[in-house]
Amino acid sequence: MPVSNVTDPLRPVGVAGVVAAIAVALTACGSVKRFDNPNVVAGKIAFIQKCGACHTLARAGTKGIIGPDLDDAFAASLQDGLGRSAIEGVVHDQILGPNPNGVMPAGLASGATADNIAAYVSQAADAPGQDTGLLAAAVHPPGTGPPAVEKAGTLALEADPTGQLSYTTRKATATPGPVTITMKNMASIGHNIALQTGTSGPVLAAGPIVSGGGSDTLHVTLKPGTYTFFCQVPGHRAAGMYGTLTVK
Repeated sequence: MPVSNVTDPLRPVGVAGVVAAIAVALTACGSVKRFDNPNVVAGKIAFIQKCGACHTLARAGTKGIIGPDLDDAFAASLQDGLGRSAIEGVVHDQILGPNPNGVMPAGLASGATADNIAAYVSQAADAPGQDTGLLAAAVHPPGTGPPAVEKAGTLALEADPTGQLSYTTRKATATPGPVTITMKNMASIGHNIALQTGTSGPVLAAGPIVSGGGSDTLHVTLKPGTYTFFCQVPGHRAAGMYGTLTVK
């Protein structure tokens, strides 16, 4: 039985379902061959761009909640002796043949990109510590850009172009009065920007969801105080796509 016909471990079926799927796959197919010369650095970058919005993977710094937490998903099986090369094969087959009734899209990646993603996930899943060397430098930590500063009544923000669930900065400043807030999104993952008073106050303005170079524009009149800018796409704020705007 092909691995791709078992329950899809990359869609939200729960950890128990993931472990069961891996067990069935290994029983049916025996050992899984590791792919030749995968590039795990490219795999980390591609995973963040294509998969991070849905999956949590600690070493990649992703916090998506639509699909399973991949560290939790593979933890028990790794403790039971499942080899990382087997995980690599399972992940690879699910990328190429996701469950048609699940939320994981078909055509997410193919060829060397799919090989690289599978290799990185198999190396990183439930692995203690942090990535080092070239892997650590492959992608900057989310939201660590310099604070955005309002200039002449305009405050320009940007969604992280790598696909991480973050804006390029989590800090912004402005002066009281009318302000135009812009948010550009170069990533393929859809985002918007909304602004609320404090951390739980009323939403003052919100833009449409945009991607691939689209942008939002908000026109607001701000009083001195603290505001929160955030993405309204389900799960994105919880994964870290928010920041603080200080007006003074």
